Amino acid sequence: MNKHIAIITLSPEGEAIARALSLKLRNSDIYVHESVQSNADSRPFSRTLDLVSDIFDSYDGLIFIGPCGVAVRAVAPHISHKTKDPAVVVVDVCARWAISLLSGHEGGANGLAIEISNILGSDPIITTTTEARKKVIIGIGCKRGISAERIKSAIAETLNELKLALEDVRLIATIDVKASEKGLIQAATDLQIPLRLIGSSEIINSTRDFYRSDFVQQNIGAPGVSEPCALLAGRRTQLIRKRKIYDGITVAVAMENCS
Repeated sequence: MNKHIAIITLSPEGEAIARALSLKLRNSDIYVHESVQSNADSRPFSRTLDLVSDIFDSYDGLIFIGPCGVAVRAVAPHISHKTKDPAVVVVDVCARWAISLLSGHEGGANGLAIEISNILGSDPIITTTTEARKKVIIGIGCKRGISAERIKSAIAETLNELKLALEDVRLIATIDVKASEKGLIQAATDLQIPLRLIGSSEIINSTRDFYRSDFVQQNIGAPGVSEPCALLAGRRTQLIRKRKIYDGITVAVAMENCS
């Protein structure tokens, strides 16, 4: 993401998270409350309300690391319209959740929440109605160097067999070691579906029932990819299509049960 992002925190724990984010969100500035002893490259502030008043219109996105209430009170006086306001995401100080708070769809907060979650291993919390209605998660495993066109073709064939539409898909999920796989990234971009990264350790420690492969364990460092990623990317999930191999691409499909 090349957008200009402000990362705002009030605590030492939050500053550590902010620095982890800034390593990946290159075009970002860190603001740390003056009560926290911080490094020279961060920007100190005394009152969150005053800071947000000064910078609200200067950034494409604001990431608050702290309570939702602080973020809500700080941005509330400056909200104008979802197509004009910056994306606002809140991360708790234990980095468990990344909550899309403001300008979710149009402003990019939903995508930013997922990007943050991929960096921190958090759960993205997205409540936009159009996104919440989507219940399908596609898990993808692939050999190195597989093209975006081949991945898109495998996804299209899978959805066609299941009589599902692309609009039903909430996430494409893969293992974190595939974070830089260009074909997979491009396929998700072309399809306009967020790419969710699932940590290898989460797969290793999972007790969910999925296909486990010694070969995958030896080569990837986890016992599976497509099935566990599809299951672990959502909540209350179940597989509706077990892994199927398409010439170097493995696809599995899970459905979330929101009832």
